[in-house]
Amino acid sequence: MKKIEKDKEVVYTDIDAYEIQKFQQNRYPLLFIDYVDEAIAGKSAKGYKNFSYNEWFFPAHFEDEPNVPGFVQMEALTQMFLMSFLTIPGNEGMKTAFIKTTTEFREKIIPGDRLDIVAELDSYKRGLAKGKSIGYLNGKVACKAELTIAIPDVMRSFRPKNN
Repeated sequence: MKKIEKDKEVVYTDIDAYEIQKFQQNRYPLLFIDYVDEAIAGKSAKGYKNFSYNEWFFPAHFEDEPNVPGFVQMEALTQMFLMSFLTIPGNEGMKTAFIKTTTEFREKIIPGDRLDIVAELDSYKRGLAKGKSIGYLNGKVACKAELTIAIPDVMRSFRPKNN
């Protein structure tokens, strides 16, 4: 992993699966991104997930026609989106929670496919992140999601104090 700070911007590149876990709390078998090519803290993230036949969900999800379940696709899109704001200094490793998601599935993803994911952070205020992720198969949109995700500990810090 490389970290570059330039013009008040923090850019991480070449983040492998082990290093991703420094930023988010997802672990095997629920870590659904393999690599982050670039994460610009507070702006965007892009990377990918390789789906090999030995994934734990393939044998159970249509034995005669294995494909990636929708919840796995949605979670992969979300985990890449998390990298757009958990890379903001002070947010590393914090727990997150879904507030809202709208997901579309357009292409079947099968063993051997690589899902390239691009995530954009539209806004981040007081622990509430809004944005989108798009997953591509061979340059074609396979799935996409609009997301609202919270960092509960950050949000709690903005609650009025009781006397």
